[in-house]
Amino acid sequence: MSAPTTPHPEGTAGGTTPRRRRRGPRTWLATLPLLVFTGFCFGIPLGAIAFGAVTRTDPATGATSVTGEHLARSLQGPYLGSLTGSVQLSALTALLATLLGVLIAQALVTSRSTALRSAALTASGVLANFGGVPLAFAFIATAGISGVVTRLADLTGLGWDLYSFTGLTVVYLYFLIPLMVLVTVPALDGLRPQWREAARNNGATGWQYWRHVGLPVLAPSLLGGFVLLFGTAFAAHATAAALVGGSVPLVTLKIADALSGNVLTGQENVALALGLDMILIAGLVMAVYLPLQRRSARWLR
Repeated sequence: MSAPTTPHPEGTAGGTTPRRRRRGPRTWLATLPLLVFTGFCFGIPLGAIAFGAVTRTDPATGATSVTGEHLARSLQGPYLGSLTGSVQLSALTALLATLLGVLIAQALVTSRSTALRSAALTASGVLANFGGVPLAFAFIATAGISGVVTRLADLTGLGWDLYSFTGLTVVYLYFLIPLMVLVTVPALDGLRPQWREAARNNGATGWQYWRHVGLPVLAPSLLGGFVLLFGTAFAAHATAAALVGGSVPLVTLKIADALSGNVLTGQENVALALGLDMILIAGLVMAVYLPLQRRSARWLR
């Protein structure tokens, strides 16, 4: 009498079970350089900022004590106004750049000219990285008080002021709109033509397709792009410093003034507290941005 045979598991060959690959120490060793680089370039400065924001050193004795005075002062008076101004400027420019960038990206995706699309994407890649003092100088020479366009179009008579909140908004849009175009074009390319054809076959109009199919799929990418633009505008410093100085309250300008002692001396710890506030806001922004990007990637594969 033969012994009963045990059926082989489904999907295996010869009764052998597949072996699971175990993650050995090589996986961690491969990421070790990145972890060291991140800890050295980001961890140490972050620790120094956090330490300076919550400590105070007595100039007479040199003793260091923990205090919340600097964080409290960073959320009061002109410092709070600078944080509010940065948030308002970043939100406004991010919203406008999102709307205009999506329209431009849609025009490029639907265009039949590959040369136009390549040229526009190349220009967007250049303009998205053009900022700082050169950008401020370009706008001063073009749309400043004595700028070429200002004189030709008599913008001063129309109430135009480059060195104001409105002028700074226009300057920020110069590099935020191209950045949104670069972010949105791959997402629009991910919309499958079969979805539009299926909607059309079922009697849906173009507006109904975008309302029920296109925009829900693109929503995570669009919101993620908005968050990315907000963080970019929120952290910008050189362009605003060269263009408006202290006429527009921005947190990056307040930090520079506190560190250099242009207004009051001995405010270095308050500047560190403002930097910690910015890091917390940026952390909240990235906490929203990363899940949205992962969600949109599942739909656009």
